Amino acid sequence: MIIGVEVIRHYYPALSERQIRQFTLLNELYSDWNAKINVISRKDIENLYVHHVLHSLGIEKMIRFKADTSVMDVGTGGGFPGIPLAILFPEVSFYLIDSVGKKIKVAQAVADAAGLTNVATRHCRVEEEKGKFDFIVSRAVMPLPQLVARVKKNVRREQCNALPNGLICLKGGDLQSEIAPFRSQALDVDLSDYFKEPFFDTKKVIYIPL
Repeated sequence: MIIGVEVIRHYYPALSERQIRQFTLLNELYSDWNAKINVISRKDIENLYVHHVLHSLGIEKMIRFKADTSVMDVGTGGGFPGIPLAILFPEVSFYLIDSVGKKIKVAQAVADAAGLTNVATRHCRVEEEKGKFDFIVSRAVMPLPQLVARVKKNVRREQCNALPNGLICLKGGDLQSEIAPFRSQALDVDLSDYFKEPFFDTKKVIYIPL
């Protein structure tokens, strides 16, 4: 089994040296911060690259964002999926929000230490955020119907990507009831088709145009 940052290099062999350095730094940064503020389960920090970094990059299997796209990450916690995506897409702007202040503090500190100039953060609830973005991303924050209701106001009308603007979520398990209200519009991708680690056996990327 491939472990550590090598799993990222395995699936993304075209990364630049700068991107490899940034991904490599995440282990030290999250390990240090996790010792002070529990942003990742203590038992799970050793699985950082598969369970958190590679999982976040799964959104790329639904869309490769064009340069100058703007993306809001709702309920980012310590920076997932926003920070790994910001490394992968350096010409895309990422805006990370979370209702827990100490988690946003970690996300901003990690972004700064990794030299990510395309990341901004805000401590707020999604209901308070009035900004407009091309896409909203999230990782298992809340059921899809609730999330759609909260973020519709934040999706801009102007289009610049292959997919119409909307919501892209990382989800796991049985999603039939969550997806049902959007079945005629939603697209889904099985991450097990791309990533061979057992963790991804039930993991999906869900896209809903808004």
